[in-house]
Amino acid sequence: MGLLMELQNRIKNSSFLLICIFLFFYFMYHAINGERGFLKYMYLKKEIAQAEKIAASYHEQKVQLEDKVRLLSSSSLDLDMLEERARVVLNFAGPDEFIILDENSEF
Repeated sequence: MGLLMELQNRIKNSSFLLICIFLFFYFMYHAINGERGFLKYMYLKKEIAQAEKIAASYHEQKVQLEDKVRLLSSSSLDLDMLEERARVVLNFAGPDEFIILDENSEF
């Protein structure tokens, strides 16, 4: 009986310590693996980096298209650019010209 009573007293005395240890591990687990934990933070950081790369490539394409539109605008009309676009769109070539098609071309 004495051993059982001593065990119960030790458990009662150390219950606060056991609860603290349990809470510590609970919060550490969720700080690492939780919905707002460290691993999720690293994953989202990687996703943001990829999205920024895609946004940069779209911005570059936008700038290139704006340059082409600027060359075709009425305020600063570039006749060579206009002729080039007309030939591409209308599929036109002169009788003394050779056409070399590029498979990797955007047009």
